[in-house]
Amino acid sequence: MNDIVENVKEAILKSNLQFSSKPILIGGQAMEYYGIRKSGKDIDFVVTDKDYQSLVEKYPEKRKDLYGDLGVTIDEFEIWRSIAHLDYDFFRKEAVDEEEIFVISIDRLLWTRVCAMDVEKYLNDLKLMKEYYYKKYTNQQYHQEAMLHENSYRKMNGVVWGGMYEDD
Repeated sequence: MNDIVENVKEAILKSNLQFSSKPILIGGQAMEYYGIRKSGKDIDFVVTDKDYQSLVEKYPEKRKDLYGDLGVTIDEFEIWRSIAHLDYDFFRKEAVDEEEIFVISIDRLLWTRVCAMDVEKYLNDLKLMKEYYYKKYTNQQYHQEAMLHENSYRKMNGVVWGGMYEDD
């Protein structure tokens, strides 16, 4: 089992948090889960509105409103009912099932960074995710082929017409 998942599960038990639906791990912990970067200490979740309402009832003084995204901060957790007004059902699609929790899909994680790219931290995350996608999904044969003409691309602003390469 992934260390991140194990640590998150332990933190949930320690905080005695209960959910009617599996929470979805997002944020830095999800970035680390995918091996993109180390996370901070906080644990971010998206939960159903039902779970959010239960938490607000129990911890009314811990409510947080970030541009209309409503959340609750409990111990090291930031628990949100939405991110960029996108809800649990949006983030649940293609999430990785890790028994007691879901982990946001890599594509939905990318979307959370796009929504917040005006913040330098998230713009930096986008750059790291770009490298992740290139390393994981690039067709290596095409990449090696392109590297043969790297000088031409530089000289010609990336576009070569009619196979007229200037590689010297």
